[in-house]
Amino acid sequence: MNNKLLLNKEFFKISLEKMAALTEENRDYWTELDSDIGDGDHGINLSIGFRGVTEKLQENYDNSNDINDLLKKSGMILLSKVGGASGPLYGSFFMKIGKDVVGKNEVTFVEFVDMLKNGIEAIQMRGKAELGDKTMLDTLLPGLDYLELHKEDEDSIKVLEDAVAIMKQGSDSTIPLVAKKGRAMRLGERAIGHRDPGSASSWMLINVFLEEMKKQVEKV
Repeated sequence: MNNKLLLNKEFFKISLEKMAALTEENRDYWTELDSDIGDGDHGINLSIGFRGVTEKLQENYDNSNDINDLLKKSGMILLSKVGGASGPLYGSFFMKIGKDVVGKNEVTFVEFVDMLKNGIEAIQMRGKAELGDKTMLDTLLPGLDYLELHKEDEDSIKVLEDAVAIMKQGSDSTIPLVAKKGRAMRLGERAIGHRDPGSASSWMLINVFLEEMKKQVEKV
């Protein structure tokens, strides 16, 4: 049983470090996806942004009062350093994800799900996209729906595993879609057959939380 799992500020610091590493590993892949239907800079931009996060991460960790402060500072770096659509979207995600846990240095899984909801809602508000528009929300919204239904289940790791699997399927679902937002919208039906790059990066970044959460359980 791991529904009593607690995630502390260090968990989020390590997750950000691993996200930065993931971004470096997938920079060319995400950029290639974006070259098909966008500006061809998605992976490059995220790499620049997360390098900035990494450079300031220890300092921000040491000088943060709580989880929200750490994540908000990281989001502000992404917002300031990342060009294209991904900077404002991911920046907004991290800036808003911790707004309900101000003053906390430890959160439950239920609170973590609520944090993800805040972040995803910030993305939706910033991007003005809906399900089916061929964006990262085709990944994030179905996974969030599942998390909200099951966040109090006994096995929180299994819940997040299932949600990440749903998010990956959501990314797959963008391939046959016509884009209704972003640069890809200009292509019309020519965007069909191509995966939205944000849908790929978003599920992979959420998966970092899952992998680090598994390690937390192993420590218990």
